[in-house]
Amino acid sequence: MTVNTALLHRVAEKDRAPVPFMLDGEPATALEGDTVLTAILTHRAQLRRNEFSHEPRAGFCLMGACQDCWVMTASGERLRSCATFIQAGMQLTTGAPA
Repeated sequence: MTVNTALLHRVAEKDRAPVPFMLDGEPATALEGDTVLTAILTHRAQLRRNEFSHEPRAGFCLMGACQDCWVMTASGERLRSCATFIQAGMQLTTGAPA
């Protein structure tokens, strides 16, 4: 039996188009209009690990004012995940365990 460890769970709205992306080298799917933060947290219990304490992080302000939701693309670009919309083919790296 597979255990869903996602922090966010969709309960009603599911009618938007699927958006495929890669999350730490694994295929994943979000919905059109999701932020990167939502896309990741519908698959995982954490967004990333803090670079200083290495504690799990899942975002803080969720409106782009803090520094808690940064993730990287496979090419090294930093994205503020709460303010960036998911796009098909994105390759995201979080450093968080799958």
